[in-house]
Amino acid sequence: MQEKSSCYIGLMSGTSLDGVDGVLVSFSEDQGATLHLHASAHVPFSIELKRQAMQLQQAGENEIEREALLANQLVRIYADCVHALCRQCPEVFVQAIGVHGQTIRHRPDLGFTRQTNNPALLAELTGIDVIADFRSRDIAAGGQGAPLVPAFHRAMFAKEGECRVVLNIGGISNISALHADGRTIGFDTGPGNLLMDAWIHQHHGLAYDVDGAWAAQGQTHDALLASLCDEDFFKMPPPKSTGRDLFHSSWLQAKLAQFATLSPVDVQASLCSFTAATISDAIAQFAPDCQAVYVCGGGAYNQTLMQQLADRMPCRQIDTTDSLGIAANHVEAIAFAWLAQRFVQRKTANLSEVTAARGARILGALYPA
Repeated sequence: MQEKSSCYIGLMSGTSLDGVDGVLVSFSEDQGATLHLHASAHVPFSIELKRQAMQLQQAGENEIEREALLANQLVRIYADCVHALCRQCPEVFVQAIGVHGQTIRHRPDLGFTRQTNNPALLAELTGIDVIADFRSRDIAAGGQGAPLVPAFHRAMFAKEGECRVVLNIGGISNISALHADGRTIGFDTGPGNLLMDAWIHQHHGLAYDVDGAWAAQGQTHDALLASLCDEDFFKMPPPKSTGRDLFHSSWLQAKLAQFATLSPVDVQASLCSFTAATISDAIAQFAPDCQAVYVCGGGAYNQTLMQQLADRMPCRQIDTTDSLGIAANHVEAIAFAWLAQRFVQRKTANLSEVTAARGARILGALYPA
């Protein structure tokens, strides 16, 4: 008997803190992992909410209360996104919502990760089962808890007999090297958009560098690029993951201290080159035989960054995941819908070879409607 399609909502708000992306999808596994996108929505974050989330990246006064209040604000935005999706498809029954929450601390070296969220409130506001807290089970099993998406990337994008790399460029960048022999290597490569976003906001008040236009006006400063790349994280072998706990504005200011005369536009150009260099170096080291790189996340729309990646990549083909049937800005939200489905079906969803967990685990926790 064929398995009927099941509908899930996936919600993702990433390191870039620009807002929540939501999708309503159905999956069918009768002929492999296939999906149908029924609806998508994006709800932006206010400047104030982004400021509060950024403040919680560092220890501060009364942070327990501040985090709880932020979680409630955040979940009301999640609920708005869910309602927007459901209005587009009123006839669809949603089995569950998969929601990542907003990462404010990620310290697997200390045995914890923290995604601000209030899934019980989301279940109350939507009347739909909520699956959340996907990272903790992997960390409890000795893993990094991240990245979680390589298993989804393999299910959706792997091709028999071909080595492919799926590259997600959000605030942080991560790769999934889908080797032809079935092996998967996945890890965070370092900053994606977050330092470029912070720098253009500081100097022009913009949320991000549209098309990489500002970076394209500058020149990469080789000494600054070398200094940016001189960080222990890049020398570590995978499994590894990172975030704003390491790559934050103070880290960048310390790197810039010896380059005080450098123009802001040249700094932006150097930050763009930094993202491209660390990604391409990681791919060259861990997937030197890759035949194609498929990019998703916000960085896929930065034309300057995409050109730099194309110039540096060890393979000739670089494209977005759109060419594989999933829009670059939908991949991560769909991944969390997929993770919710895996939980409901009581199937494991981590790859221990990616996270270094002691084995495969069912990820997530249920908050019933």
